[in-house]
Amino acid sequence: MTPRENPDLVGHEEAERALLAAWNSGRMAHAWLIGGISGIGKATLAFRFARFVLANGGQKPERGDGFDMFGAPPAGPTSLYLPPEDPVFCRVRAGGHTDMLTVERRYDDKRGKMKTEIAVDDVREVSAFMRRTSGEDGWRVVIIDGVEQMNASGHNALLKILEEPPEKALLLLVTETPGGLLPTIRSRCRKLLLSPLPKQVVTDWLACNRSDLAEADRLALAQLAEGSIGRALSLAAAGGLELHRKLVAVLQTLPQLNLKAAHAFADSVTRKGDDDPWYTATGLLVWWLARLVKARAVGQQPADVIAGEGALFARLTTAQPGLDRWLEVWEKVTLLFARADGANLDRKLVMLNALLSIEAALP
Repeated sequence: MTPRENPDLVGHEEAERALLAAWNSGRMAHAWLIGGISGIGKATLAFRFARFVLANGGQKPERGDGFDMFGAPPAGPTSLYLPPEDPVFCRVRAGGHTDMLTVERRYDDKRGKMKTEIAVDDVREVSAFMRRTSGEDGWRVVIIDGVEQMNASGHNALLKILEEPPEKALLLLVTETPGGLLPTIRSRCRKLLLSPLPKQVVTDWLACNRSDLAEADRLALAQLAEGSIGRALSLAAAGGLELHRKLVAVLQTLPQLNLKAAHAFADSVTRKGDDDPWYTATGLLVWWLARLVKARAVGQQPADVIAGEGALFARLTTAQPGLDRWLEVWEKVTLLFARADGANLDRKLVMLNALLSIEAALP
């Protein structure tokens, strides 16, 4: 279910209360920067708030419409929830609400995949849209999903919009990396940073929505997801847990890598016509190295995802190399994977080089 189709938000009550308090105060910021890790619910919250504003923004209560005998205004709304059968929800879900615009990366028909950037022309369209008269005597709402994916021209176009915001126009910027945006953009937005969900919340959600998974697998996926329901679902759909087991089995042969096992793993994630194993495996290896770096820095072993993984971390973090060397390995592997597609490199060789880079770091 995509964020624009999802009526429910899990575990971000504090963020919802902040939006409601701003709305009920009558002094709502014209731009919000909603940040957090991938799959945590940022876009779901943005669409939830957008539907709420579009449904409530045109209402003008009159005396007798909720006012008490002394003329005090009615209490404000206590939830952003809008039922899926509501007409506003239906129009937003279909992408047909006249007062809402969504900007995100588009599909490149020529290359057969998503574009790497949000086009600057799409950002410039926001300015014209926000200055347009509302079609329903209410607010105009824009969601830019993945605002960090704009290029320099896109950032400058967005900054011009933020410098002169029209009345009753709301801009919701969704990003995984708020620190990567221009300081001048960040300073003109109210920030709303979503924290990773507790592991138990992710586990409970999986129990309700992926009852086909064994309990032990749900617990392991929640550990891998690190507070992101979206990541847990993606890993479950792509066989991420089994890939993680295979990856750790290869790494457990260190300090002298079992080349036969490494080749078998590289073969298993580079099947032609199926990108999911590749992107899942590369993401898992980068994440595993990041955990190793953190463990080396703070001197505390991360919890096991699978049995024996903690012992592997302990062995690698108590011996040489030091933190600086592991950081170099993490950076090298991250860059190697990032270049793999752009330079059309042989994926199997890329994966083997990544694994050998880890071996080379050990004495």
